[in-house]
Amino acid sequence: MSVGLEVLETGPLSTVQDLGRPGLAGIGVGISGAADRGSLRLANRLLGNEEGAAAVEVTLGGFAARARRDLTVAVTGAPCPVTVDGRGAATNALVRVPAGAVLRLGTPERGLRSYVAVRGGIAVEPVLGSRSTDVLAGLGPVRLSAGTALPVGPAPERCPVTDFAPVAELPADEVVLTVVPGPRADWFADGALDALLSEPYTVTAEANRVGIRLDGPELKRRRDEELPSEGMVVGALQVPPSSRPTLFLADHPVTGGYPVIAVVVSGDVDKAAQARPGMRLRFAVGRRRNR
Repeated sequence: MSVGLEVLETGPLSTVQDLGRPGLAGIGVGISGAADRGSLRLANRLLGNEEGAAAVEVTLGGFAARARRDLTVAVTGAPCPVTVDGRGAATNALVRVPAGAVLRLGTPERGLRSYVAVRGGIAVEPVLGSRSTDVLAGLGPVRLSAGTALPVGPAPERCPVTDFAPVAELPADEVVLTVVPGPRADWFADGALDALLSEPYTVTAEANRVGIRLDGPELKRRRDEELPSEGMVVGALQVPPSSRPTLFLADHPVTGGYPVIAVVVSGDVDKAAQARPGMRLRFAVGRRRNR
């Protein structure tokens, strides 16, 4: 497998991500994978890759890499300035990067995570069936750093069918997320679920691929005894003793010992993954969807 990209800069955090490791929670391995799975899938569809091909997830921009051979890439997710050797390029579109040229991502105006996919996919060695970096468990490839060489797989046989995908603008201030009541909603005092749904919560600075600590109305508990550890899922709103919820994202722990008042439906987790510190999250009850 030939080297396709040489990483020059990583910004706050850049990792390799695909669609993760589903089905391994029974042996203590979380799913991980792209925090915004829809954006990863879109980038790969644009390139003609399989939807689960690995790409680079870039948090808050600052990523730069030199093409070691002619490449076709797509940048999706949080819209950010993209340049190839200083010339502007579009997001959500096919971008040609000739050998020796430097691809650079600036800071997004909205959203948090951008995805750099390459035709052929990032072909680092898989671990337990996935090329994803799980920052909590330490599984998968190490976080990218300057000098990292990223191999790129062979181009797929099928050709891209479009060179641009129109995408709705990400919200700047407030995101509405649909939830279903959690498995431990009965552990909370009367009115706790109404409190969750009635006022917005603010994304704090304690936000990463594991989860988002939220600040807002207290969610008081009816029961104070210890809860035996039980399985957790992406989108779970777990409430620790602070009485403010934590929203679990891609690298969440497999189990947890605090009650879950509600769960964000899978179709809205991508929106949560693009919420920046200082943004407001509102929760609304919806019907349960297949996860």
